[in-house]
Amino acid sequence: MSNQKESTARTLTVALLVCLVCSVFVAGAAVALRPAQEANRQLDKQRSILAIAGLGEAGMSARQVRDLYAQRITARVVDLETGTFTDAVDPATFDPLAAAKDPQLSKALPGSQDIASIKRRERYTTVYVVEEGGELQTLVLPIRGYGLWSTLYGFIALEGDLNTVAGFGFYQHAETPGLGGEVDNPKWKSLWLGKSLFDENGNLAVQIVKGNVDNQSPRAIHQVDGLAGATLTSNGVNNLLHFWLGENGFGSFIAKLRAGEA
Repeated sequence: MSNQKESTARTLTVALLVCLVCSVFVAGAAVALRPAQEANRQLDKQRSILAIAGLGEAGMSARQVRDLYAQRITARVVDLETGTFTDAVDPATFDPLAAAKDPQLSKALPGSQDIASIKRRERYTTVYVVEEGGELQTLVLPIRGYGLWSTLYGFIALEGDLNTVAGFGFYQHAETPGLGGEVDNPKWKSLWLGKSLFDENGNLAVQIVKGNVDNQSPRAIHQVDGLAGATLTSNGVNNLLHFWLGENGFGSFIAKLRAGEA
C-alpha cells in the first residue's frame, strides 16, 4: 500500500512539474511574440487603410505597405465633441478602441443614440488623410457597429468633396460566411464607389436597401443593394454608417472640415 501511495505521489509530482514547465514556456512565448503580433496588427491596419483609400496594389510586401503608408497617409486625431482636429493625444500611440472603454476618455450612449450598438463612444479618434499639393484628396474614417453576430470594424473613405464614397470595407467581423460575411465580397464593396452620402440639402441620405437599387430612382445615387439573405447584417451596416456619419459621430467634423473650420 505504501509503494502504491509513493507511486501515485511521484506521478502527481511529475505531472505538476510538466504542467509548470509548459506554462512557463507558453507564457514566455506569449510575451516574446507580443511585439511581433502587435507589428502584424499594425501592418494589417495599414494595409486596410491603403486599400480603402485606393492606394497600392494587392500582394504588396510588408516593406512596401509600410513605405507607401508613410509616404501617402497622415494620421490625425479628431475631437468628436468639438468636431475639430486636436493635438490632445498622439495619433502614433493613441488607441481609440481602448479609449472607448475608459470612462475618462469616452461617454456612455443612451439607447436612443446608440443605433450602432457600441455602448460607449470615445471622445478622440484617429482619421487618415491623403493630400496632394496641399489639397485634401481622400479622408478615411474609422467605423464600427454591431451586425447579426458581431461588431464589424472597418473604414469608409471619402473623396475631397467629403460626400462621395471613395472606398468602403471591414477588416474584422464574425458575420455568417456566405450571408452577412458578404460584406467582404469585392463586388458588393464596389457598389459603394461613387455613392453620395448627403443629399442636396446636406442631410445624410446614404442607405442600404432591401433587394436591388432602382437605378431610375433619383435616390439611387445614395443607395446600395442589400446583402441577400442577410437583412440583419445589412441593417447593422446601415445603422453604424448613420451613427458615425451623423451628429454623434463625424457629422460635425465633416461639416466643419468642408467649411474650412476644422
